[in-house]
Amino acid sequence: MKNSNREIIKIKVNGTWAEYEIGRDVEPSETLSHLLRERLGLTGVKLACDQGACGACTVILNGKAVLSCMMLAVEADECEVMTIEGLEADDSVVKAFAEQCEPGYGTAMQCGYCTPGFVMTAKAMLNENPKPTREEIEYGLSGNICRCGCYPAITKAVQNAAEGTREDK
Repeated sequence: MKNSNREIIKIKVNGTWAEYEIGRDVEPSETLSHLLRERLGLTGVKLACDQGACGACTVILNGKAVLSCMMLAVEADECEVMTIEGLEADDSVVKAFAEQCEPGYGTAMQCGYCTPGFVMTAKAMLNENPKPTREEIEYGLSGNICRCGCYPAITKAVQNAAEGTREDK
């Protein structure tokens, strides 16, 4: 948007609209992940591969999961972005990941580095399809990588979030 000879972008991040002047607040070549993490301090956005191959930087943009390292910040003009910091503490997906430790599946969070990306991907997927099958969950999460190999537990956590159930311990 042009405003008094300045080029401004406006982005709603975690419920709050803000304006950024291009060349001062954000560079034209700056990725959305860099803006979110380095300029806004939203460190739940992880930068791992910085090539769109791992899913650690996943955020929800206008309701869809996107790889924020593959998108320029200026492309998010007039968009709504949600990072893991924007989710409620009692969000069903967050709780399901935190509580997952069923025998035979293990924990959904070992080192935890990939967790925000998986949570945001799962959140967007469940918003679109509240009752996915196991196969749909696995396919939906296939763009995210967990170096610890917690895939069965991550899948189970998403199933639990979808079902609204958590195993009692």
